[in-house]
Amino acid sequence: MRLDLPATETQEEVATATAREHQIVLHNDDVNTFDHVIRCLIRICDHTAEQAEQCAYIVHYHGKCVVKSGPLEDLEPRCSLLLDAGLSAELV
Repeated sequence: MRLDLPATETQEEVATATAREHQIVLHNDDVNTFDHVIRCLIRICDHTAEQAEQCAYIVHYHGKCVVKSGPLEDLEPRCSLLLDAGLSAELV
């Protein structure tokens, strides 16, 4: 009796898929209010109010939070807008 197991991804396939995925990381600062951060995440990163609030608290208590993942061409303008809004963000 032969069992057909599902195909697994090779390390190269996983590395290639991961290489295409980028993230915007928002860092804590002592300048911006929770309301400002939440409004920016809703407007710029298309978060719901609940997502934005959760991210704001994670940033506050843990120092940073991934706020958006995706292809580089989508994230670059979003990260620039976050920086223009006075937030501390980086694209990784």
